[in-house]
This record gives sequence, C-alpha cells and structure tokens, in this order.
Amino acid sequence: MFLFISGSETFFIIVIAVMVFGADKIPEIARNLGKGMRQIKDATNDIKREINHTAKQSGIDTSIVSDIKKEVKKAKTSIEENFDDIAGPIKRNLK
Repeated sequence: MFLFISGSETFFIIVIAVMVFGADKIPEIARNLGKGMRQIKDATNDIKREINHTAKQSGIDTSIVSDIKKEVKKAKTSIEENFDDIAGPIKRNLK
C-alpha cells in the first residue's frame, strides 16, 4: 500500500507526468528525486549520530529510547491483537 493509491490512480499519475514532462525527462527527474531523498536520509542519519555522540559524551542515559520502543511495540501488538474488540463499537457508531 503506497500512500493509499491504487494501481489505476498510479497509472493515471504516470500518464499525466509523461504528458507534462515528456518521456525523455522522466528518468532524469526520477534520478534527481532519488538523489534528493538520499541526501535527506544521510542528513537525518548524521543528525541522529551527532545527537547520540553528544549524549554519550555528556553522560546522558540513552537507554530510555530502547525502553520506549519496547513499550510502543507492546502497545502496537496489543492493539493489533484486539483490533476487532476496539474498533467494533466505533464502526457501529459511524454507520
């Protein structure tokens, strides 16, 4: 599931893009978008690495992040297991 877009909608978007930009420009645009996304990802990773490095140097306990991730995973699992019990009353009220 990609952004809640179906196959026909994706096809329609591609057709419009080809009509607007032309078939010869699409690969160049896709390449530039990929490079931009990669630069954003690298910058985000650099920021995370710098924050963790600074926290370790300052003696800040970073184990809280893993504790929070564990609790979020437990909550997510619980919600997924009990989804019908939770969503059932909401669905009935929406009808």
